[in-house]
Amino acid sequence: MRKAHVKFGTVLRRGTRGVEWSVTNPSSNWLVRRESEWLGDPALLAECLGSPDGLGSLGPAVWSARQQPVEDLASLRAALEQYCSGTLVAVELPVIRRAFHHASRYELREMLELDRSLAAETALSDFAFASQAVGRAFLHRLRPLRDLRLVRRYELAVQTGQAHGWHTIVYGLVLSIYSIPLRQGLVSYARQTLHGFVEAGGSRLRLPVSDLRALADELLTPIPPVVHRLLEPGIRCLPDRSDAV
Repeated sequence: MRKAHVKFGTVLRRGTRGVEWSVTNPSSNWLVRRESEWLGDPALLAECLGSPDGLGSLGPAVWSARQQPVEDLASLRAALEQYCSGTLVAVELPVIRRAFHHASRYELREMLELDRSLAAETALSDFAFASQAVGRAFLHRLRPLRDLRLVRRYELAVQTGQAHGWHTIVYGLVLSIYSIPLRQGLVSYARQTLHGFVEAGGSRLRLPVSDLRALADELLTPIPPVVHRLLEPGIRCLPDRSDAV
């Protein structure tokens, strides 16, 4: 596997579509805080991984996944509804849940199998490059915690090509490390990601702020019940392809 060496502030290009992603510069916006300060605040760190600044850079993959162009509020709504049903609810939230539980039980082998299995998820094909770039960048920011064996060994697996470093797995790992309630983390991830996508699309299309707020509220309304169902006992959160890895 080709390793992606990502520097903050770098614009990344993939494929022939000319799709671009940018990895957040840590000196921008509220990330201007000293690394030691935000690493000491678990809620802030989890929000960082799921913030518009970090995951909003995956927005172009949402637009590129649609055959129809995103050119107005209606097509933006359609693109984000497609992302919510086909990617966020079906894959990303379940992956975060599994990564959280694997990390909580120190199941490194199972976490690596989950990481590698995501390459077979068609719903993530348009997001793979950006997701792994964001995940690796934030995994690098966890280096002050390398005294934790799980963080050190997962980072080593990513560096040696044994894992990809998907941002959802890193997010679940962070929630576990800091004992952040899973329900809170899942809802926060959905909220921050969707707000980032709505903001990115609205800025690109120059849509009224009132329309964007209404769209974000509309998309987020079903999320808490979805998370509740996902956390019910006995719910299988993602097809297990570990045997095929």
